Amino acid sequence: MRANVNLFWILTAFFAIVTVVYTVWGLLDTSQGRIEWAGTFALGLCSLLSLLIGFYLSRVRGAQGGDLPEDRLDANVDDGDPEAGFFSPWSWWPIMLAASTALLFLGLAVGFWISFIALAIGLISLVGWVYEYYRGLFAR
Repeated sequence: MRANVNLFWILTAFFAIVTVVYTVWGLLDTSQGRIEWAGTFALGLCSLLSLLIGFYLSRVRGAQGGDLPEDRLDANVDDGDPEAGFFSPWSWWPIMLAASTALLFLGLAVGFWISFIALAIGLISLVGWVYEYYRGLFAR
């Protein structure tokens, strides 16, 4: 976490410097002679976003009270390996859920009536995914 915090502080300084250089370069350009607002504003917002992420990560690191395993030089690989959960390796329900979401957005773009069909398929897919291990061959 310490490396991530330092990275975002470095990115904040980099984007701030690039913003100033970009603005001055636009002012000194002989053909323009004025500030190009879109690039200046975008680079300034990149600097601000890096600052916010760095501040958040530094607060989280301070609230943890200690270093994470990846911050210690004597840590093993298994020290930072938490249980990520259980995922069904042969489940088709996430694919159906993704297809219904794609159909939902297609319905919003093309015809609103398609969204109702997508919501029905999505609801069936979500219920099937949640209750996958309560019925059929994989019932527990």
